[in-house]
Amino acid sequence: MDTRSAQRDTKHAILLGLAGRCPHCGKGRLFDGGLRSARECSVCQEDLTPQRADDFPAYLVILVLGHLLVPIVVLVNMAWDLPLWSQMVGWCVLAVLIAVLMIRPAKGAVIGAQWALRMGGFAKQ
Repeated sequence: MDTRSAQRDTKHAILLGLAGRCPHCGKGRLFDGGLRSARECSVCQEDLTPQRADDFPAYLVILVLGHLLVPIVVLVNMAWDLPLWSQMVGWCVLAVLIAVLMIRPAKGAVIGAQWALRMGGFAKQ
């Protein structure tokens, strides 16, 4: 069977990407370090250079972070009368912390989706 025509499981590839694993084999690392994606999987040698995540993971993080944080800010302000300076510092620190924790899994999920949907250079594989 031709592997190029085989259907790829999008949900599974996205979940593997969230975990930072190769969307093809699920064993190799998706990232070399930080946010830099690996050139190829160390286990199955799947070429990962066609990925073009660009700014989409950051947009996803901003979207999710806004929907998580804004209701919390509103509820806290309804329940307690916190000083403005503490809110300015606290909410900014919390937003940055959550964004840093979310960006790598978001990029992995985008790469997994691109691989599963054969987007960009992954169409040739």
